[in-house]
Amino acid sequence: MLLVQNVSKLYQLYKTPFDRIRELNPLRKKPLHTDFWALQDISFSVERGEVVSLVGPNGCGKSTLLQVISGILQPTTGRVVTRGRVAALLELGAGFNPEFSGRENVFINGEILGISRAEMQRNLPLIEAFAEVGEFINRPVKEYSSGMYVRLAFSTAIHVNPDILIVDEALAVGDAVFANRCIRKFEELREKKTTVLFVSHDLGLVKQLSNRAIFLLNGRIAAEGEPKHVIDKYIGVVLERQKAFEQTGGQKRLTASNRHGDGSSEILDATLLGDKGEPAGVVSSGERVTIRIRTVFRRRVAPMVGILIRNRIGMEIYGTNTGIEQVELGDFGPGEELDIDFQFECWLTPQHYTVTVATQYADGSSHDWLDDVLSFEVISPRIAAGVTDLRARIEWRKTVADESPAHA
Repeated sequence: MLLVQNVSKLYQLYKTPFDRIRELNPLRKKPLHTDFWALQDISFSVERGEVVSLVGPNGCGKSTLLQVISGILQPTTGRVVTRGRVAALLELGAGFNPEFSGRENVFINGEILGISRAEMQRNLPLIEAFAEVGEFINRPVKEYSSGMYVRLAFSTAIHVNPDILIVDEALAVGDAVFANRCIRKFEELREKKTTVLFVSHDLGLVKQLSNRAIFLLNGRIAAEGEPKHVIDKYIGVVLERQKAFEQTGGQKRLTASNRHGDGSSEILDATLLGDKGEPAGVVSSGERVTIRIRTVFRRRVAPMVGILIRNRIGMEIYGTNTGIEQVELGDFGPGEELDIDFQFECWLTPQHYTVTVATQYADGSSHDWLDDVLSFEVISPRIAAGVTDLRARIEWRKTVADESPAHA
């Protein structure tokens, strides 16, 4: 059982670190900080065996709330009551010592939770099998990829037989196979009456796994109840923000998670347009969308331009380029610009996606490659598994078995 009563968390924000010292001066009457309430008057309870999800935009207080519940942060006001063993998997990097091996970190986590080494030794084969890190179990975790790290951390958390499991967007780091394995494990935990509280931006996953959802907005509970209804309200807020974005002309700064190339051309702008031709951050499944790319050339080349869409776990969903589509662009000289549109019906299932754009040579090497330069959310009233909605048609018929007596 988990009980959160009137929890608030206050942070004092200073313009410079030195202002903290200046504010200690007893002669100073005016404070040098501003108050920021990350959480305000949060109250809810989670019963034994219930799966509750927290949803909301980035910066709404979800991770802060999980840290308070896990005991990592102390609330400014209010209290948290838990009954039973609590296992938490929060931000990547927390909980494991990078210098120790995976095996050593598993045992250390067990000791922190009060589990004997003998019991952890019995659980170790199950943890190894679920995490699938192979021989790396004996290597320092600083050598792990982010996917290996989170697989081992998640596997450890679920195999210590917790009464309460707290997970903060861990499935976003693993691959699709691991994500599906975790989903099945969540369902097993629910059958075992383990209380689960988790954060996810995958709204389809929230609907699939949760008994109840809580929508946080600006540090407060904006909605609570049946997942479908809570998600509908969340999507409504997202759409309102998108409308405000469009009214400002969709002005943005071009940023990418990774950028490389030899500079023969430079991508000046990349925009996702909805079916009305306006910049969009939220699109409906099946809506006709356009990815518009504007490029300037620094030297004479015959370019190829491409796009790549990935989902929340980095899986490549769809990609194409002018070479694949057999569109000849010809030569472009220094100072010349190219505007190019990629149009398609966005038959993707509801979740978060990113767009990578690139200008390239015919052999695939890059002029300018920008990873995850755009992001967008897909919404839909339909529920579909996977990442694409193929709008399958179902035909069925009832057949009657031949009940005539058999002949010798």
